[in-house]
Amino acid sequence: MKNFLWFVFFIPFFANAQQNVEVDLMNPHSTIYTHLYFLQEDSYQPKKAAATILNLEEAIAIDKAIKIKKVLDGKGLFVDISKIPKDPNHKDSIGYSSYSRYTLFPQRMPQIYVEKIKGKWYYSSETIAKIEGLYKEVFPWYVHSLQKIIPVSGHTKIVNIELWQFIALFLMVLLGFIIFLVTKKVSFFVLQKIQLQITHNKNLEFNKVLKKLAHPISLLVSVAFIDTIFPSLQFGLITNTWVFLTLNIAKTVFWIYVFFKLVQVVMRIYSEFTERTHSRLDDQLVPILYNFLNGVVIIGGAFRLLTLFGIDTTTLIAGATIGGLAFALASQDTVKNLIGTIMIFIDKPFHIDDWIEAGEVVGTVEQVGFRSTRVRAADTSIYQIPNSKLAEIVINNKGLRLYRRYNTKLGLRYDTPPELIEAFVKGVRKIIIAHPETRSESYNVEFTGFGDSALLIMVNVYFKSLEWGTEQSSKHRFHIAILKLAKELGVDFAFPSTTVTIEQFPEKKALNLKYDINQEKTAATIEKVVSEFSKENP
Repeated sequence: MKNFLWFVFFIPFFANAQQNVEVDLMNPHSTIYTHLYFLQEDSYQPKKAAATILNLEEAIAIDKAIKIKKVLDGKGLFVDISKIPKDPNHKDSIGYSSYSRYTLFPQRMPQIYVEKIKGKWYYSSETIAKIEGLYKEVFPWYVHSLQKIIPVSGHTKIVNIELWQFIALFLMVLLGFIIFLVTKKVSFFVLQKIQLQITHNKNLEFNKVLKKLAHPISLLVSVAFIDTIFPSLQFGLITNTWVFLTLNIAKTVFWIYVFFKLVQVVMRIYSEFTERTHSRLDDQLVPILYNFLNGVVIIGGAFRLLTLFGIDTTTLIAGATIGGLAFALASQDTVKNLIGTIMIFIDKPFHIDDWIEAGEVVGTVEQVGFRSTRVRAADTSIYQIPNSKLAEIVINNKGLRLYRRYNTKLGLRYDTPPELIEAFVKGVRKIIIAHPETRSESYNVEFTGFGDSALLIMVNVYFKSLEWGTEQSSKHRFHIAILKLAKELGVDFAFPSTTVTIEQFPEKKALNLKYDINQEKTAATIEKVVSEFSKENP
């Protein structure tokens, strides 16, 4: 009896509390709260909820208000009232302009928002115009038809879920699995056709990557199917919220996987392209681009996941920008090296395996990294040159030479007859023409002067191969041919010496070397040496 009296005593207080909530349209918070509060089961007053819609007849306004809530519930969009601004003059900044509006879910449902009209906040005219289309997307035509044909037994509840919902859920998952299998085969076929059009190469490794790429694509199609159908099952807001959060996380993870595999496919195609080019610097760019693009995918995916959990990524980006600026100032050398790397790949002052002279460093370029370039010297030691310095200093790229120039001087004895000098010069010229590794149209072999102890024959020749080892081998064969020619002609090479001539001593005769200057014999000798050289070096 006492409990009953207490209950009767507190009834007026509960009634007053219920009546204290009135229509309030003074700010975004009060407008959205008014709309949602008066459409709850325990406070259902659709006329008051319809007050949040301007310039429509009452019946139409009620219908629109109910559909806005059903769309939000159907997509599992839980409105956190505590986060809605209470400022009557609240403005959302869009681009360079600001508007008196507030969007409930900017990422997932940007079409639904409130705006300030004549000092009060209402659902926008765009929201009212688009709500019918949104409602049909969330609840297609077959939903209402399905409700009519469900028997009474289908509404029997098991664990607070109706029997027809269990059956529909099973059918939805089954259809999603079938769509997954079909889409996987179709997407692999399409990707393979695209790959063949681009590369004209049916590669087994490509097929493996394409199959891995087709897998998440088919999963995305299946998830999109479930995302479209699930609102039709008409579960509660809490269930929808968790289900759609799970689906969105799954979609994000699958998209990350798709982009990972897409990067792998693109890099594989690019690596095949670089293999067909002369430059090996492009080959060095492949792993750098691969790591960079994977990093972009990871960062983009992480920001997307944070957005799904309600974290404001704008604040994170602003903080990361400030932190990045501070980090850049603290590591200027690293940033300079990164800029130097970019300039090297843009200007391409050298390629991999090029022989360069960069300041005091002389050697072969082996690798270009993010921070430095590795150069191997002739003694096989390694130099790591920061890319910032390499981008600034003068680089002599020996690897870009069209030919390797070789210039030397041959010293003949002073007592060599002019006829043999002419024959020797002529023979060296013919050896150059016969040599398979020299440019026969560009060379110089001339008697250029008188040295301290020799008659100087200048030899200027160009070797075709740019590889250092091949050049040395070509020189070796060239030198041996010159020595054979000199031996056959009877020409001696001079060395530093001093000759003392004594004319007055009795029975002393001056040194008189015998040279054979017969033209026919010298011509035959030259032809013999050149012929032998040509046979040895076809």
